[in-house]
Amino acid sequence: MASLARNLIVEKRIRTTLAKAKSVQRVAERLVTLARKGTLASRRLVIARLKDKNQVVELIGKVVPGLEGRAGGFTRIMRLGRRTGDNAEMALLEWVGIDVPDKRKKKVAEEPAKS
Repeated sequence: MASLARNLIVEKRIRTTLAKAKSVQRVAERLVTLARKGTLASRRLVIARLKDKNQVVELIGKVVPGLEGRAGGFTRIMRLGRRTGDNAEMALLEWVGIDVPDKRKKKVAEEPAKS
């Protein structure tokens, strides 16, 4: 679950099975609650659970400020339907107040201006 939570922090949105999404949602909500306290002890607890200091910096620096003013419900689960092959229920887990960049859009290089 820590690995999926780390991926959620980095990617801001993950696609996984519904059962895993529900489990990771509980972990992520608790991590945000701990990170919002801002004490040294809470930071160390978050580091112990995520096992990666870089992800903790990302969580405290980018994710938590985007969730300011919310008492709870920091993540949402959207059902995507069933996966072909094993018919597993798929879901999308994402942060509620944070914009997710669309990776499918291609970046267009700007042409130099002619003078």
